[in-house]
Amino acid sequence: MPGRTAIGLDIGTSGVRAAELSYGRGGVTLEKFGQVALPEGAVRDGEVVDRAVVAEALKTLWRGSGFKGKKVALGVANQRVVVRQVDLPWMPAAELKASLPLQVQDYLPLPVADCLIDFHVTEEIVDGESRVLRGLLVAAAREMVMANVGAVEAAGLRATSVDLTSFAVLRSVGRPNGEAATEALVDIGARVSNLVVHSGGQPRFVRVLLSGGQDVTDAISERLGLPGPLAEAVKQRSIEGVPEDERALADSAVDLMLEVFVDDIRSSMNYYAASNGGFPVERVVLSGGGSLLHGVAERLESVLHKPVVLADPISGLHVGRTGLDEQQLAAVQPLAAVPVGLALGVIS
Repeated sequence: MPGRTAIGLDIGTSGVRAAELSYGRGGVTLEKFGQVALPEGAVRDGEVVDRAVVAEALKTLWRGSGFKGKKVALGVANQRVVVRQVDLPWMPAAELKASLPLQVQDYLPLPVADCLIDFHVTEEIVDGESRVLRGLLVAAAREMVMANVGAVEAAGLRATSVDLTSFAVLRSVGRPNGEAATEALVDIGARVSNLVVHSGGQPRFVRVLLSGGQDVTDAISERLGLPGPLAEAVKQRSIEGVPEDERALADSAVDLMLEVFVDDIRSSMNYYAASNGGFPVERVVLSGGGSLLHGVAERLESVLHKPVVLADPISGLHVGRTGLDEQQLAAVQPLAAVPVGLALGVIS
């Protein structure tokens, strides 16, 4: 019999995905996983725009995947989320939480009253009698978070927690190991990608990038004059009979968008390295649907001069009666990092 259970819910630009985990004496088990596609425009850059459409997709997801629970851990990541490393005076946890709104206003582009804020302590610095808490300040626009929560509630579900998507990726694929003391985790979504650098599970740098696999599809669609679904098929090289000249145009579009995306990652990594010289990145781990894009791993490896590997968020879990065979589990593996990590945040 499974022990405690938790459901992680990822509302992405291209679809909604959820994973149900249980925790018992034997460890953590993946009980269910499911996803439902969203029409273009229902979610824009990680923010729900059409509540009714997203709610209906969530209802379809619950009916089709066999989720029993109604409580979910919800992830957020978009341009209205700010993550910054800051130093704050040391104080007990309760006092820090109470005084946080007063201490962080100068770090935020919005009034504190319009944000949901949290502070994740990464280290304590002692210099003589001075004690400082260094950590990651996370602030999300309240309006954006409530729009996403509203869609969840309209589907008859309840968001019991809201978590940063980057932290979810860290939990699911950034496990401490002997191969790499410090890793850069890159989760490539449709329109929003997450970069988090950690050392043995401790986050040190987070950046949300407004680019992803859908940008490549759009470039192909524009170059070849194809509708979105056909452009996506060309991108994934899953369509036969594309003339050689059109294939060359598609490849050039992919190369152009990859160059922009890789340059964003490189700039972010350079910024991290400049302020974290004691924790150099040793390898890069890719997840998300965009991680399957042909050439992205090789391009990153060439530019960053670091080994690049694909994430495996399911390998550390037992697999229950998910209704998915081995081939299907392998297919959803890149997409599982966020919902699995969100659920892990509840039961761990």
